[in-house]
Amino acid sequence: MRNLRQVAHWLLRPITVNRTFFVTMYVLGVLCAVLTLPDTKSAKLYANLFTELFLDDYLACVALLLILRKIRTWVRVLVYAVLYAVAIVDVYCFWKFGSTITPTMLLLVSETDSREAGEFLRTYLSPDVIFSPLQWIFLLMLLHLVWKLRHTLLRMLDLRQRMIIRLEMKRLRALLQRLHAGLIGGLAVGVMLILGVVFSLNNKVGMTRLMTANSIGTVEHLLTNKNHGEFYLPLYRLAFSVYSNALAAKQIDRCIDAAERAKVDSCSYRSPQIVLIIGESYGKVHSQLYGYRLNTTPLQVKREERGLLTKFSDVVSCWNLTSFVFKNFLSMHVIGEKGEWCDYPLFPELFRKAGYHVTFLTNQFLPQAKEAVYDFSGGFFLNNPTLNKSLFDTRNEELHRYDDGLLSDYDNFVKEGKINPKDHNFIIFHLIGQHVSYRTRCPDNRRVFGPEAYEEARPELDNYHRRVIADYDNAVHYNDSIVDAICKRFENQEAIVVYMPDHGEECYEPGRDFICRNHSAAIDWPLAHYEFEVPFWIFCSHKYAVKHPEVFKAIKDAKDRRFMTDALPHMMVWLGGIATKDYHPQYNVLSPDYNEMRPRILKNSADYDKLRDAESHKKSIPIEGPILPGQKERVAYSQTRH
Repeated sequence: MRNLRQVAHWLLRPITVNRTFFVTMYVLGVLCAVLTLPDTKSAKLYANLFTELFLDDYLACVALLLILRKIRTWVRVLVYAVLYAVAIVDVYCFWKFGSTITPTMLLLVSETDSREAGEFLRTYLSPDVIFSPLQWIFLLMLLHLVWKLRHTLLRMLDLRQRMIIRLEMKRLRALLQRLHAGLIGGLAVGVMLILGVVFSLNNKVGMTRLMTANSIGTVEHLLTNKNHGEFYLPLYRLAFSVYSNALAAKQIDRCIDAAERAKVDSCSYRSPQIVLIIGESYGKVHSQLYGYRLNTTPLQVKREERGLLTKFSDVVSCWNLTSFVFKNFLSMHVIGEKGEWCDYPLFPELFRKAGYHVTFLTNQFLPQAKEAVYDFSGGFFLNNPTLNKSLFDTRNEELHRYDDGLLSDYDNFVKEGKINPKDHNFIIFHLIGQHVSYRTRCPDNRRVFGPEAYEEARPELDNYHRRVIADYDNAVHYNDSIVDAICKRFENQEAIVVYMPDHGEECYEPGRDFICRNHSAAIDWPLAHYEFEVPFWIFCSHKYAVKHPEVFKAIKDAKDRRFMTDALPHMMVWLGGIATKDYHPQYNVLSPDYNEMRPRILKNSADYDKLRDAESHKKSIPIEGPILPGQKERVAYSQTRH
């Protein structure tokens, strides 16, 4: 029994020595979790909040106990100041901007000068802060202060009141001493610590992996796993944001070095007007242009029938994550070469150095305080002031609910003289496309499909699932009108338009009860088919086709070649007539020297063509078309119809 009492004593000691700290910081942690809970029906508190917070709070008390008593008080005060300050900032950001502390938020703060900071404080630090959700943290701080100053306050009261309060305090201390000396307190603490370790172990491992990742891309990929770490406290979110920015800074430095080394030897301006349209989350099997049963892309089909739009039949993306795709298709680096994407020039830099006016119109990658890690990872290098200056001449400054806002941005830039159609222009339209949630990607008055359109073809689905597919197909149909409107703006110029989405998308495909993308799964054939195959086409204006018959012919000749979008920069640079040591014709799908047999490795792990060939052999599909050089046989790939 004596040994048990000693164990109980030592288990309780970190709390009893730091009892005020333990109680106030535990309450603060719970308050922050509650006050930053989204106002939605599905929102829930972090499942292990109470047990894991107990463990973390206890370990903090242990750390304080190990500090010399002479300086412990001052260390404790410093910790109070940090934790309260970070909590206030975190809850304030959630109240004002709809997001707790994020890497982008920290990045914006680091790029804010004194004038902007002053304007921010004058705008947002208004008296209503006192009556905001922050009032609960202020109340906790006030109670904490009153408790710490209780002896001083007692001296200010009359004798009778002081005696009553002292008596109650004496009773409270006696109760704490009994708990300290007894087994109940020690047992309770021991049980909570065991529960804290058991329930928080996976989260601690996940947090550790995130905080030891070697790149911001790795961080993002880890976050796609269901069991990724949950930074449930403001201090953890701040630490994660600092670490994410440090990782991003390393890659930015390498990007800047690569940009400074990039050289253009000459430029023939083969294509005076070049437009690149980057779509979002576009499943190839939902495109009418590629055989989908519904009329989701009627305008593209019409352009193809006229002969000026050429669709490519065999194109895949290298990743099913937007940020990874962006880094790979913007960089002259090709998967399989040494180094990383950030060690090579980004191809818009070469266009600028060659004398093109480069415009970037994006409906995703503009820095926002509530931006998720995914958008931060995809856009941090594009939004860096130094790289932005080397990449683009003109950019839009606000996001739009729908992609037609980018058309207005372009029209305004032309009207204001920021874009001169008579100059050599390279223009990138980055659409929000069919990004989740699908229903928000198409205006209500532009919807053409409803759940009833799928009753016959998909009888196994209920009305909810059919409605989701209808929402997705409506987004595809609306996207068709946007890309057609872009083509219209250039069809009377000597222009070429290239369209490719970042990756594919699943939307309750047959036999797969799933939407969006399955990031953590090993890549099998269905996943490669739905999430990595992408529509890809090139539109030439009539004037361009007449003036550049050799390019037009090269496009027609290349339409059935195997291609992966990480090699896109080499085609784009060739279309611009840019001569540079960073260009390699074996990666240019339009070149006679193109290496069609280059392995198409998805997510650095799976060979797409091996997966496809294995599936084709499994179905015993007969050989069609010519046998490619270097292949003993070529099994035809049969497009799965939806």
